[in-house]
Amino acid sequence: MSEELPQVSEGLSSPVTEQHVQCCVVGGGPAGMMLGYLLGRAGIKTLVLEKHADFFRDFRGDTVHPSTLEVMDELGLLDDFLKVPHDEVRQLEAQVGTTSIRMADLTRIETRCPFIAFMPQWDFLNFIDTQGRRYPALEVRKNAEATDLLFDGDRVSGVVARTPQGDLRITADLTVACDGRHSRMREQAGMTVENIGAPMDVLWFKAGKAERAGGSVFARIQAGQMMVMLDRGDYWQCAYVIAKNGYEAVKAKGLDAFRGNIVRLAPILRESVGDVRSWDDVKLLSVRIDRLTQWARNGFLCIGDAAHAMSPVGGVGVNLAVQDAVAAANLLHDKFGASGPSLDDLNSVQARRSFPVKVTQAVQVMVQNRLIDRAISEQDFSPPLMMRIIGRSPWLQRLIARGVGIGVRPEHVHSPERAPASSVSD
Repeated sequence: MSEELPQVSEGLSSPVTEQHVQCCVVGGGPAGMMLGYLLGRAGIKTLVLEKHADFFRDFRGDTVHPSTLEVMDELGLLDDFLKVPHDEVRQLEAQVGTTSIRMADLTRIETRCPFIAFMPQWDFLNFIDTQGRRYPALEVRKNAEATDLLFDGDRVSGVVARTPQGDLRITADLTVACDGRHSRMREQAGMTVENIGAPMDVLWFKAGKAERAGGSVFARIQAGQMMVMLDRGDYWQCAYVIAKNGYEAVKAKGLDAFRGNIVRLAPILRESVGDVRSWDDVKLLSVRIDRLTQWARNGFLCIGDAAHAMSPVGGVGVNLAVQDAVAAANLLHDKFGASGPSLDDLNSVQARRSFPVKVTQAVQVMVQNRLIDRAISEQDFSPPLMMRIIGRSPWLQRLIARGVGIGVRPEHVHSPERAPASSVSD
């Protein structure tokens, strides 16, 4: 079998080392780390490549929903997971002007953990990384950036990764792209992306938090503005919603005007808004919703954001990524024979997960177009009728809580634990 590297024409840095695994996972986010954990647990020789030295990133979702907590429970990890510092929210409220409207009540859904756990994603990923060390079939390699796909004819046969020690040539029976919404691997594989659209962007910044300040208000809407606040213990992580491509217009009004808008939206930030000292403290996150028309080709699969970028609406991105990983492990763990899973095997992952993704994205688009777009453009915005009805209906609050917290067609762990487990050391 000959392998060609059609896209590495500039030559590899020296030295080049080689490694063969059954599955190479590109990207150490929620999808990649969970898939690596599940396949390593099932005895599949798996290598996860993470291009950074650690998982510490500001721009990652923090919401761990009941669906993910159920997965942790099924893996026997829940008790230890809940020892990781986190905050728990059981009701979600939107504050429109001075009116608070309860939108979801997670205590009304049947699940062991009827709450959303707010946990920095780096803590979530570190937990999975630590727990995965008990399985000798799993290796998580940091400071290893996948730069190019390897091909054997029309089949993806692995990747080339750049490491501090030199380039690493990894051949694999299956390569899984979990490298996010700007996936380099899916681009090199020639996958087609369908853009669904998003009428908004987000300005991301931190502000200090007074002790014990908190609550169930997750969204604040007032006079053509909207902001979401995530409680990270000793500070607020804030997402200020703006119109698509509207950042320069916000900057043109000046930093003082921006800080004044923040205080009007959230008076609780009056004492700490000064933490936004310059525009360097404000990061632009471009919101997008898209999905691949096909998630797989021979030897290659995309899951998580690499297969479907989600809007921040509902905070479901992390949890859909975990669900993808669970489904992929369920469907593929026993398909690693002489040549790895077939294309039909890989297509079964998309067949399983496509419906939940499409339904969730459709709901996100509806919320964006009917609520968020209006909220950030109408100075006299008032809660729509449906929003007011939800605020008065515990049954609808339960329905929304189930949709957000559990999701469409939730996945359960069916992949086995085949490898001997050793104790985990911190």
